[in-house]
Amino acid sequence: MKLKGPATLLTALALLSPATLGAQSAPAKAPNIVILLADDWGFSDVGAFGGEIATPNVDVLAAKGVRFSNFHVAGSCSPTRAMLQTGVINHRAGLGNMPETIPPEHLGKPGYEAHLNNRVVTIADQLRAGGYRTYLTGKWHLGHTPDTLPTARGYDHALALAQSGADNFEDKPNLLIYDKTEWSDDGKPAKLPKRFYSSTLIIDRMIGYIDGGRASGKPFLASVNFIANHIPVQARDADIAAYAGRYNAGWTALRKERRAAAIAKGVMPADVAMVTMGTSGDWSKLSAQQKRQRAGAMAAYAAMGTAMDREIGRLVTHLKAIGEYENTIFVFLSDNGAEATDPMNMGAFARWNANLLYDQSIAQQGRPGSLTAQGGGFASASASPLRGYKFTANEGGLRVPMIIAWPGNQAIKGGTITSGFAHVTDMPLTLLKLAGVAPQQGSFSGRRVEPMIGADLTPMLTGAASSVHSADKPLGYELSGNAVLFKGDYKLVKNLPPYGDGRWRLYNITADPGETNDLSGSDPQRFADMQSNYAAFAKANNVLPMPDGYTAPRQIFANALRTLLIPRLIALWPVGGLLLMATAAVIWWRRRRRRAV
Repeated sequence: MKLKGPATLLTALALLSPATLGAQSAPAKAPNIVILLADDWGFSDVGAFGGEIATPNVDVLAAKGVRFSNFHVAGSCSPTRAMLQTGVINHRAGLGNMPETIPPEHLGKPGYEAHLNNRVVTIADQLRAGGYRTYLTGKWHLGHTPDTLPTARGYDHALALAQSGADNFEDKPNLLIYDKTEWSDDGKPAKLPKRFYSSTLIIDRMIGYIDGGRASGKPFLASVNFIANHIPVQARDADIAAYAGRYNAGWTALRKERRAAAIAKGVMPADVAMVTMGTSGDWSKLSAQQKRQRAGAMAAYAAMGTAMDREIGRLVTHLKAIGEYENTIFVFLSDNGAEATDPMNMGAFARWNANLLYDQSIAQQGRPGSLTAQGGGFASASASPLRGYKFTANEGGLRVPMIIAWPGNQAIKGGTITSGFAHVTDMPLTLLKLAGVAPQQGSFSGRRVEPMIGADLTPMLTGAASSVHSADKPLGYELSGNAVLFKGDYKLVKNLPPYGDGRWRLYNITADPGETNDLSGSDPQRFADMQSNYAAFAKANNVLPMPDGYTAPRQIFANALRTLLIPRLIALWPVGGLLLMATAAVIWWRRRRRRAV
């Protein structure tokens, strides 16, 4: 159904409204909303976007809804989550940088609180005020104190992880970064089962919340936040076995395969060009053991994705069983691109620490007790055909798969693809309007708050418009010194080391989503104008310059060293001192014995 013009747009909006649900039984009610947020998935990981990973349940949502092939988020998790929750740019929401990557001199400055600040309100705040039940399960990563956890930010109930990731089989943190996990249950320390699987646990709890509030008759917001596929990449043996040998051809072959599949699926232009990223390496030059290790890690990554998809299917099946499926809006997206960081490639100390704390054998990777990562080579395949990955400001870090489906609403034509630019700050405004709840416009509950900046994506859902963003209106972004200015079809971008050289470049990301042709020299006026636009954005949003020599990976290590490793060494000092004294005594005794002989 292709709708154009004001009259047909009004018709489409009426069909999308809660009062006129088309296929729904009377009396119509406001739609439920399910947000399915994947962690660190690349653009072409989903089957409907060109991936070979089995994601049949997400693919069904794609077939029933609209795929956004030009949808952008932040380059890492909590800034995206802040914008998804609030519709406010991350620098105004308090996540100018993440707790793990923020330099100490920035911490606490305006916009750099490293948690969701009190100047913003969440979509949960607004939906609850509009008569919704509000639930969250899984990764939060927007604060860890009682006043910054989900139940203090609009959610009725929440089982939430305050950190960037955790073990998927037991209540154990990533020991290279954290000393303990911070799972909370309705704002209090959570008691998790002795053994579980994270994606299953997250869906189990959400189903429990939904069923527990059914008697109220109210619609619900279900914010489902998986930690798949964040490091540590882990999956059950049967899921890993399903991908045995699948990745033996290596990442370069997979990147080419994914490019062709993304074109065939219609989410990339037929002539899309792509670069070979410097971090990919030459698969043919790896040893047989290295190939086995890397292919096995990717098999575990794919298995973790399939396991997450299976749990999405279980939630969908449950909603069908209780009669809520048709009247539920489903949103699927990733919080950023694929993760290229690998603890086993971060230097001798990181490798030693990982081997000390985990079983890092090839046979164990992806299984309980391991710290497995996809690595830079296969991350480039997950991003295919884009350049870059998580943390970078390139398209592979910022452009992610996104799907909106409302199965019972006839205004949304199943299987549609829209290639117009869209941004994560658009989501709260869009969902509030579809729910029939008036979005806040700078005030909420009698206090002034940051107004939402997003656009309403409804015309793109109905086909009434190919884009809702003006070609003349710039949209800025910055994280850890990596910066972007979007304007129409164009993107100004700069990446600091180790992801780039700190130089600005200009791309037409509609014609060249792979960012292969820098236009800064051939279009100098646009290049200069967009640099001025970015400078204005940075000034208006208090973007701080990064300290000399800053890199995100180095800062992660420095912050972990300061808050975790040094306290561990201090705690171990009495034991270490005794061992040192004992060693010295043994050496003294042996020397004395030799002299006596």
